[in-house]
Amino acid sequence: MMNYYVYLALARGRSDALLREAEAARRAELARYRQRVGASGASRSLRRRLFRRLRAAWTAWNAWTGRPGRAGRAAGQRVVLRDGSKVVIRQVHRDDAPLLADGFARLSPESRRLRFLRRKDELSAAELRYFTDVDHHDHEALGALADAAGGGVGVARYVRDADDPHSAEIALTVVDDWQGRGLGTELLTRLSGRARAEGISRFTALVSADNSAMTALLRRLCADPVHREHGTVEWEITLVPSESPCDGLLASLPG
Repeated sequence: MMNYYVYLALARGRSDALLREAEAARRAELARYRQRVGASGASRSLRRRLFRRLRAAWTAWNAWTGRPGRAGRAAGQRVVLRDGSKVVIRQVHRDDAPLLADGFARLSPESRRLRFLRRKDELSAAELRYFTDVDHHDHEALGALADAAGGGVGVARYVRDADDPHSAEIALTVVDDWQGRGLGTELLTRLSGRARAEGISRFTALVSADNSAMTALLRRLCADPVHREHGTVEWEITLVPSESPCDGLLASLPG
């Protein structure tokens, strides 16, 4: 501890008596500090034990409810698709830009057109940042990694409507050689769970009118076409549980 009183006395050229008085004051202050530390040591130890118990209880609760902690979210969930192939589905993060760029490069020109509703030859640096630097609240993205190689094979995302916080627009991309295996359904069902956890109750999707695969998927999810214009169809999916026969896929997933 710096002897503030001594240095102050020296700077002002005071007498030895004042120096001794300053040193005594410093020692008294140090004694009071040590007394406070000694008195609060037991309570700090109790707080540390309580914190460890709460953390252990929270970890056990997450495991029991199936809600992963921070490490679990980063690791993702292993999923077996209907053809027996395996993927890991997890949240997209900003350092996934190379994975996203690699997945885009594996898309055929037709798959890119159907996804972006126009010709799309490349993703700019700004687009890669936008697609990967998400807040997981108003903008969520879930990526699928091939279990064996670890490459990106699909992404599903929602972006909350600025004018309607209970609605979000979705987009889905699956690389060509992984289409038709049920990956799109797996991604969208998990995305719906994330959306419901963030207070979203309705999805919308703008799809090319000739995108037969996405149209078939949306119909299986009981989506309704609500608007048609310029070769596109806007679909709407209700995420709130209902009594209809279609409440078992998107509506009943856990958040």
